[in-house]
Amino acid sequence: MFGFGTQELLVILIIALFVFGGKKLPEIGAGLGKGLRSFRQGLSEMNEEIKENASAESDELNQEKPVAGVKADSSHKA
Repeated sequence: MFGFGTQELLVILIIALFVFGGKKLPEIGAGLGKGLRSFRQGLSEMNEEIKENASAESDELNQEKPVAGVKADSSHKA
């Protein structure tokens, strides 16, 4: 997790406890959690939209296009 060990995380949490106090830490954690959840949801929606656009473009490219100078004849028998 970002190269932090247990001791480093413990020191950061103790400093945060002194700076913000015991009553504010749960509120800050909840706000960070909501922000992170919203960010992840936005990323997943963006990825879905990109995939949809990419598949639509590939479908358009895969459609049969007539070659210039050649007539399409569906009654041709082999």
